[in-house]
Amino acid sequence: MAHPYDFDLGIIGAGAGGLTVAAGASQLGAKVLLVEKDEKLGGDCLHFGCVPSKTLIKTARVYHLMRNAERFGLPAVDLPPVDFQAVSARIRSVIDHIQHHDSEERFCGLGVRVEHGAPRFTDEHTVDLEGKTYSAKDWVIATGSSPAVPPVKGLDTVPYLTNRDIFSLDRLPASMLILGAGPIAVEMAQAFARLGTQVRVIQRGGQILSKEDKDMADAVMTALQEEGVRFHLNASVLRVETRDSHPAVVYKTPEGNEESVVGEALLVALGRSPNIEGLGLESVGVALDGKGIGVDDKLRTSQSHIYACGDVTGKFEFTHAAGYEGGIIVSNAVFHFPRKTDYAFLPWCTYTSPELASIGMNEKAAGAQGIEAQVYTEDFDGNDRNVAEGEEGGRIKLILDKSERPVGVQILGLHAGELVGEWVAALNGGVKLSTLAGAVHPYPTLAEISKRVTGNYFSRKIFSDTVKKVLGFLFHFKGRACGVAE
Repeated sequence: MAHPYDFDLGIIGAGAGGLTVAAGASQLGAKVLLVEKDEKLGGDCLHFGCVPSKTLIKTARVYHLMRNAERFGLPAVDLPPVDFQAVSARIRSVIDHIQHHDSEERFCGLGVRVEHGAPRFTDEHTVDLEGKTYSAKDWVIATGSSPAVPPVKGLDTVPYLTNRDIFSLDRLPASMLILGAGPIAVEMAQAFARLGTQVRVIQRGGQILSKEDKDMADAVMTALQEEGVRFHLNASVLRVETRDSHPAVVYKTPEGNEESVVGEALLVALGRSPNIEGLGLESVGVALDGKGIGVDDKLRTSQSHIYACGDVTGKFEFTHAAGYEGGIIVSNAVFHFPRKTDYAFLPWCTYTSPELASIGMNEKAAGAQGIEAQVYTEDFDGNDRNVAEGEEGGRIKLILDKSERPVGVQILGLHAGELVGEWVAALNGGVKLSTLAGAVHPYPTLAEISKRVTGNYFSRKIFSDTVKKVLGFLFHFKGRACGVAE
């Protein structure tokens, strides 16, 4: 017997998670309602996050390369200052191009009913949307997150930027202060510094990218410092105020001294907050867990017919994580084939130069879980393609547990976000390290770094003194032909 609801599935939020569920469920024959509060679909990632930031990063990299043409044997170039309106126009053009894939027309063509507005649950299966009611057998909350506004004294009196407006500035700021040193903060710090802005980063902790291993994070910081970015670490922000019409950040140093920095612009990049206000979740018994909407490993909330995915859960604030979770929900809510989330080998990347990509656990995470990690590294300085590209530094780090099973990989270097793809396939597919070590890559490529680091693991075993002694005994090898005799 058919259920008495208007739709089989209702989705609130049209970002990566919501769109994944909508497309999958509708193409499987479900009657789907998709509700989005903004005029256009695509969510924060398309309009204010991943897409505009990576577009800006590319523009800044090109400008940086042009300013450093002599490093590549080219004539020096005297470049005019950056016209940020032209940069913003390019960012908008990229967003518009991708928007076609996330358009209302496309999803209507897939069979999805799209409505705009701010919905609120009136009962466990029904929402009110601008005076109209819509009911669904199952619901998905995929409303994403917004920039967190910290309780800093005076911040409400000073104009500041977030990721929602930094990509549409009328002009390039001469100087910028950045509160925070997470991925968004450091990416924007380098991008604006490369375009000509004097950038200062104010960070409460003792390292940037606090979730990463310190050696890798410090290498990123060093690269940014060499390009002019200044860091103020272990800085406890006391207040924000206005000086000569510009924002000023007053902070306390580890020594207890009060210092301040002034900039033309202030970017607040201190994390994200889940978009849960106004949904009426408390009235229908959907519980929160302190980070966002609480879900189980099947992405069900405390109401089993209401699911949640993406940033709104406060777990993994990545677009690809939201898309993955959307697929889990389609399996559970549409196929009714039980499927659980597994984040053991979820990759992520910070798109600075050099990029820092990770999958699985790093040394810090392994230590926190009591894992006795074995670490194997290989420097990019020994990679011929890296040298030809004019890059310096970088490394790959392979983390094994005490049973010598890989639990994570970190890559710091050119195109690290692409290089980690090999490890995504290998770790999720259970590929043996011996297979990776024996794989043949085209030469010269950056991808050879993965073969080299696995080769390091086997080299210690193959070229051990024990193996040499056994081979010498069996085949009467004479030993070294040059160098210091053993």
